[in-house]
Amino acid sequence: MKTKHAPTDKVYRLLSDAAPLSLMIATRSSKKVPLVWYDEEKNESRLLRYARNQKSAFEDEQNGEAIVEPIIFEDGLLMVPKTNPVLQQFLSYHPSNGTLFIERDEEKDASETVEQMHIEVDALVAARDLDIDQIEMVSMVLFGKKAAMTSTAELKRDLLIFARKDPYGFMDILEDPTLKLRSQVQSFFDNGILSTRKKNKEVWFNTSSSKNRMLIVPYGDDYIDSIVSYFKTDDGINALKMLESNL
Repeated sequence: MKTKHAPTDKVYRLLSDAAPLSLMIATRSSKKVPLVWYDEEKNESRLLRYARNQKSAFEDEQNGEAIVEPIIFEDGLLMVPKTNPVLQQFLSYHPSNGTLFIERDEEKDASETVEQMHIEVDALVAARDLDIDQIEMVSMVLFGKKAAMTSTAELKRDLLIFARKDPYGFMDILEDPTLKLRSQVQSFFDNGILSTRKKNKEVWFNTSSSKNRMLIVPYGDDYIDSIVSYFKTDDGINALKMLESNL
């Protein structure tokens, strides 16, 4: 036996982060905006229409003159009281439900907010606890900043700001096993023992013992990524050791 839920007030919100001050959605089907819901039980498509003076949101269940009213989201929100079940039904079947707007779930929203706050705290703590070598490595990867040209305080400030704005991205970077390798590659270029030619399509050694070409960058690839991948090969490991000895 199914349990009937008592009618409740509902709030719907636009999914866009930059919601307009006022947005009107379609209330009746048209060629430009068809409002159709497929009824699996009846195996037919049914037209939707919101009319306050009707008892159903489906046109085939409406009778008499339908008084169609506008539906307007104000500041990204639309509050529908339990005394207007037709509008709640109309919105539940509306084709834009789930793409343009959704029903707000207070418990779910609160859980997502808590999760977001936790990852922000984790990211800020992780950024705060980085030692100087880690600060330089992460800054090199994120901003391409040379430690010698920027103070540690500036680097740490920028990392904390980044961690607060994009905590998920920051934590992903910290967990990336190639982080140290990318930092090393950048240091090789900063110290002049690696160089690129032909608009970053070729990478060359520039040490006292070798001026040879190291690799050709595959079409469409980033040369830093190509070098990192190369250093993971048998030949690349030997090249990496030679470059490290030249630092």
